[in-house]
Amino acid sequence: MTSHLIATLPGDGIGPEVMDEARKVAAAAAAAFGFELKWRNFPFGAAYFLEHKIVLPPSALDDLAEAEALLLGAVGDPRVEPGPLEQELLLAIRFHFDQYLNLRPALSFPGVPTPTPLPKGRRLNAMVVRENTEDFYMGLGGQGHGRLENEFHTRRNLYNLDGHLTLHLNPKRLAAVSVGLMTHPAVARITYKAGQLARSRGETRLTVATKANAVPQLYGFWNEITRETLAAKFPELRPDYQNVDALCYLLPRQPTDFGVILCPNLFGDIISDLLSALAGGLGLAASGNIGDSLSMFEPVHGSAPALVGTGRANPIAAILSTAMMFHHLGETAAAEAINEAVTTYLTGASRPFELGGNDSTAASGDLIAAHLANL
Repeated sequence: MTSHLIATLPGDGIGPEVMDEARKVAAAAAAAFGFELKWRNFPFGAAYFLEHKIVLPPSALDDLAEAEALLLGAVGDPRVEPGPLEQELLLAIRFHFDQYLNLRPALSFPGVPTPTPLPKGRRLNAMVVRENTEDFYMGLGGQGHGRLENEFHTRRNLYNLDGHLTLHLNPKRLAAVSVGLMTHPAVARITYKAGQLARSRGETRLTVATKANAVPQLYGFWNEITRETLAAKFPELRPDYQNVDALCYLLPRQPTDFGVILCPNLFGDIISDLLSALAGGLGLAASGNIGDSLSMFEPVHGSAPALVGTGRANPIAAILSTAMMFHHLGETAAAEAINEAVTTYLTGASRPFELGGNDSTAASGDLIAAHLANL
């Protein structure tokens, strides 16, 4: 029997609650399709940080590396200022394991209302392909009064970055600077992944988000490398370059007209949340942070502290994230079965509180798992 070792990081807020349901459904799918899951739980998050005064212990990344995949619940707590958990946990994992491909599907489900009426008989079925290691999310920058001086020391699988930036303001003013960076190999490899995905979906157009008209130094470079890569590797695809502001206008008006959308890091974060809303809400939004070693799968939603213990958290995004994880592990039939079980559940009369129903977090997981148990 095939066995997979999965690391779990339930995290904060509703993270442990949705993680329980994701594991329940994953176990039902594994049983139905004849493979075994072994789980290794990690305690990192706000509670660990508040108790130990560190986000990750020195051995954490090596310990995580022993698993085939990482399933994350949610991270964030009002007792912890924004920054440490995001930078030293989520981004640290993404960067250490070079999880350069961020996939965020936006799929509408039968019976789930959407804020924009969809054409009869059509579903929103878009996929944001987000470059996950560069752009303005590299943490390069700082603040100063009149003089901004920063040392840069960044380690990536593709390169090491070392440097010094000094800026002077006259007259002196309190100011901040953030440096966005893109490199040819990073842009080329994410473009290749987007092209592969568009081809596998039978699409002829690939939408590319940009803002080269206002930031030509960065996004003009992005346009140049994406165009070059697509022309060389995917000549059958027609690249459709859209300024990100225009894209935010077009998506609510004609959401079913879009398929694969290739985005730099910052724009991908924004566009994927917009698409999540158009598909029915963050409670349905799964994601994968994928690289050539450990990959991480997580719901897009946050830790929602106000919902803790109420039974009103929607576990479907976490459950759909397990389906993405199974696809990545090669358990394609189990992944498709989970997606079908979620669709069957949402097509019925019952549904989670977030979607206007009365099913608790656990009841939603039970009903989806029951569909898999009946296979």
